[in-house]
Amino acid sequence: MHKIPVTVITGFLGSGKTTLIRHLLQNNQGRKIAVIVNEFGELGIDGELIRSCQVCDEEEANNNIVELTNGCLCCTVQEEFLPTMQELLKRRENLDCILIETSGLALPKPLIQAFRWPEIRTGATVDGVITVVDCQALASGNLVGDLDALNTQRQADPNLDHETPIEELFEDQLACADLVLLSKVDQLDNQTQTQVEKWLKQQLRSAVKLVPCKQGEINPELLLGFNAAVEDNLETRPSHHDTEEEHEHDDKINSVHFVLEGNFQPQTLVDKLQNLVQKLEIYRIKGFVSVPNKPMRLVLQGVGDRLEYFYDRPWQKTEPRQTKLVLIGRDLETTEITAELEKIAV
Repeated sequence: MHKIPVTVITGFLGSGKTTLIRHLLQNNQGRKIAVIVNEFGELGIDGELIRSCQVCDEEEANNNIVELTNGCLCCTVQEEFLPTMQELLKRRENLDCILIETSGLALPKPLIQAFRWPEIRTGATVDGVITVVDCQALASGNLVGDLDALNTQRQADPNLDHETPIEELFEDQLACADLVLLSKVDQLDNQTQTQVEKWLKQQLRSAVKLVPCKQGEINPELLLGFNAAVEDNLETRPSHHDTEEEHEHDDKINSVHFVLEGNFQPQTLVDKLQNLVQKLEIYRIKGFVSVPNKPMRLVLQGVGDRLEYFYDRPWQKTEPRQTKLVLIGRDLETTEITAELEKIAV
């Protein structure tokens, strides 16, 4: 039987990976696609957002969308990823491709190396690696610092040995990419976008293309069908962790999750969360919000103090109207944040 092509979608926290996958599923052009979602934390926010794209019925969604929530894939390859892939490969005759959305904290190469294992190698191949980069966040320095200063520094000293783990992760994701999508370009002027693109191109292998994208809207033909067999040429994609037996993440980065019974006014909640971002080291916010007197569920997503929200679907009769939030950051304390949020609950 043929090897099923697998597309790995990687990128930093809040870059737009889930939005991209929703668009791919809604414009699948007849393809039967399975999705593996690697959450960071216990609440399945990303998985639920993908299920709610309303392309397949509930049974298909349960069969074809798999959530792995026990840590980032590069740390739980054998425990989490291997058995999941083995189950999907049992019915690969009913699938055209698999999408893997990695955690924003996952290194891509340890995951791709798993496709060399005998249990997977005969049934699947990594068709390509797509790295999604948040153009607005990069331009504002939320992820890697000031563009001009960083560029000058790296040109002067290409062998920096004091990079933060987040910077190394960002570079590893770029180094492994077959294609880089620059998301949220509609939120910047042309000059700033051009500056970001120029800097990014200097970080990429010459053969890797950079494609602007907004709201995940891109032709699936551009993202699928690379036929790269990435697992066979990882040596051409160097990373910071190639010489390490095992890699370590920054232990201080953690996720905290909240299930709140109260309702929240959207702008009041956004103001409170932006205030918390100023006081605490919060990288990513995502979740669902119950708004008073609204039959629709509110989706809240943000990077740093940039928060966006929209209504995605009505609350179902069988689900509790609860506000569920996941915050990812450094040294976050559940008790402190819960107390702040409960002050503004309706």
